[in-house]
Amino acid sequence: MIASETLPGSHQPMNDPIALRETDPCGCWPVAGGASSRNSGPMMPLCAETSPGVTELELISKQSSLRKRKNSHSGTGCLASSTSSPAEQGKIDRANPEDGGGNQSPAQINEDDETACRQPGTAAGLLLEATLRPKKRKLVLHIDLNNTILVSDAVTNQDPRAALNYYLSTVTWGKVNPAGKWQWLSESPSLLPPCPGAVNFYSQFGRDTAFTAKPLGQPFRDLHARHLRLLEWQGQPHPTFSIPSEQPAKRYHLVLPAFFHLLQSLHREGRHFAIVFRTFGTDLPRVLQAVRCALEGQHPQFPALRDILLPVDLSPGKIRCSKRKVTLTQGAERLSTEAGDRAMYTFFSSKEGLCGFQDHFDWWASNQYSSRGGKPLWVDPHDANIHHICIDDNIRLNDSDTIVHPRMFPRLGDTRAQTIPTSEMYDICLVQTDLLEAIADVNYFCRCIRRCEENYERYLAGAEGRV
Repeated sequence: MIASETLPGSHQPMNDPIALRETDPCGCWPVAGGASSRNSGPMMPLCAETSPGVTELELISKQSSLRKRKNSHSGTGCLASSTSSPAEQGKIDRANPEDGGGNQSPAQINEDDETACRQPGTAAGLLLEATLRPKKRKLVLHIDLNNTILVSDAVTNQDPRAALNYYLSTVTWGKVNPAGKWQWLSESPSLLPPCPGAVNFYSQFGRDTAFTAKPLGQPFRDLHARHLRLLEWQGQPHPTFSIPSEQPAKRYHLVLPAFFHLLQSLHREGRHFAIVFRTFGTDLPRVLQAVRCALEGQHPQFPALRDILLPVDLSPGKIRCSKRKVTLTQGAERLSTEAGDRAMYTFFSSKEGLCGFQDHFDWWASNQYSSRGGKPLWVDPHDANIHHICIDDNIRLNDSDTIVHPRMFPRLGDTRAQTIPTSEMYDICLVQTDLLEAIADVNYFCRCIRRCEENYERYLAGAEGRV
């Protein structure tokens, strides 16, 4: 029997998106809990998430008429339609004397014009919205590969079945009871411990790529099977975008559809962004090639990606760390932090398109897998034009067990950055990947980015208030 009681004030477990969908056929299931929902305000149905920022256009277009009415009243769509409604068009026609609207007073015309300007979807409304809405920062997205956008690992030779088993062992929680036996403390996976004293299965027993096939992992066997089905490639096998499984007739996605959907959504939003893949592994060349093929329109599920003009640098770079400095090499480019961190920050901030870097695993291991040895990420809160966000499944609130080394410039114009705790940037510039949601929800990464942007504004406003 699994104990499912959660202590007051503790972190709520991740919901199972598949089960939620099965019990809610209208598709209006709630955003799953877990660490990713922290600081994101009241929970709301995913179908109602249409606030400015990265949003799912295709999802919005498929909503019911009720949800469309909600969106039209709130005026918070991803990009408003440029086609006026009949009522709005009528107001414009009546305000034009040549079209029979000359019998209106100037006050009436002004009132109608102002009303039309405030209506989302009119040309005037779009102009006003563009004028009043603050400029969006350029996004520089540092994205991990394994168990973030890939459910496989070339280094450890894990196929999707094994990789998903390994991931589940890191987000399922229990403890050793007084009798010396393992006791589950939650029946649902979660990014954070569900209660004090809980440890994840991986920490107690080590890497287990057959986790759900064994008796202790049996409670999560159905969850594993459902998400593995979601990973299956539909249609004819593709040599670039699909990978083999243990069954000859079955193949899986190499790159999660949620990542390609993120590119598509950012493009439709008109956002300025760059993608920097950051991995300790060896999958970079294959992933960069797959993304380039997708941007050439070869992905059968995302043909519209051909409209995105993003350069893809197929030559992976390297980042190597020591006590004295961080060194970056990519082709003929060579940078180091010996004279300060500013050049490194400027390098990543000026990136365009997509590229990738292999970070320094041996340095992380020699630092006991703590933030001090992790992938360096430079953040400058004084830069009004750039927002760096790192998404990685191994980001954790515990700085002694996390994969990113966040470094911040404390004052305007500083050349040296200082180490800051992960907790200060969690869900602001650091996102712990919820792989189950990334598999089940094509809009997952879009929601992560939107939440980080909202939290970054609050963070900066709070910092100004403290000053």
